[in-house]
Order: sequence, then structure tokens, then C-alpha cells
Amino acid sequence: MDVLIIAVLIIAAVVLLLVELFLLPGISIAGFLSAAAFIFANYYAFVYMSTTAGFITLLISGVACIGALVWFMRSKTLDKISLKKSITSKVSREAADQVKVGDMGVAITRLALIGNAEINGNIVEVKSSGEFLAEKTPIVVTRIMDGIIMVDAK
Repeated sequence: MDVLIIAVLIIAAVVLLLVELFLLPGISIAGFLSAAAFIFANYYAFVYMSTTAGFITLLISGVACIGALVWFMRSKTLDKISLKKSITSKVSREAADQVKVGDMGVAITRLALIGNAEINGNIVEVKSSGEFLAEKTPIVVTRIMDGIIMVDAK
């Protein structure tokens, strides 16, 4: 009966460990229950059986934990639940291509360094040269570098 209790605790601990590592993000109750089951299985073996049985249980716990991790990593289960899509879309820069240095516009949103502005009838993302600008502030394009439109207050 003692061996059955220890075996059930170790199996439960391994299952909870796999759930914690691969299914639940962060530290959750499954991790705490897994640790508690491992600890109690080893405690039970040392106290109610013998020191030899305790060390054997400790060895089996470690091997079961590492073996389950290796088995799960090599199985196709992770491939079935993993994300395989890659992002292929790109941000449209057509409106930004029509903006030139010296163009005038107005801030649509507050420019807390970065925001949106209307320049030449196009709404584009702009970056303030260093100061915060309130919305509806008149702006002027000072430079364009690497697709980033830099503006200052008019």
C-alpha cells in the first residue's frame, strides 16, 4: 500500500510539473502542487518505510521528472500546440512617402514624442524633436530619416 501511495504521488507530481511548464504561463497552483507531491512522496518514503526506500524514491522522483521532460520535449505534442505562423504583413508607408521636409501640418494626437499628425491631407505617424506637443498644434516637418518623420512646433 505504501508503494502505491508513493507511485501515485510521483505520477501526479510529474503530470502537474508538465502542466506547469508547458500549459500554464507563469507560476501557478500546478507548480506548487507538483512540488508538494514530490516532497510528500519522498517524506512518506523516508518516514514510513526506510532510509533506503527514501533514497530509492528520491532517485525515482528525479529520473521520472527528467524522463518526463525529455519524453514530452521529443514528442509531437509540442508541435501540435506551438505557433507556426509568421508575420508577413508590412506597415503601409505610402502616406509617409508623400511627406517632404518643410511640409506643414497639425498634430492629431498629443505628441508625447511619438503620435499622429495630418500632413498634406495624410495621417502619418510622426516623432517630435524633443518637446511634448498638444493635439491640434501646428507643426512643420524638420527631417525624415529611416522612415521616421521628425517634426517641431510651427
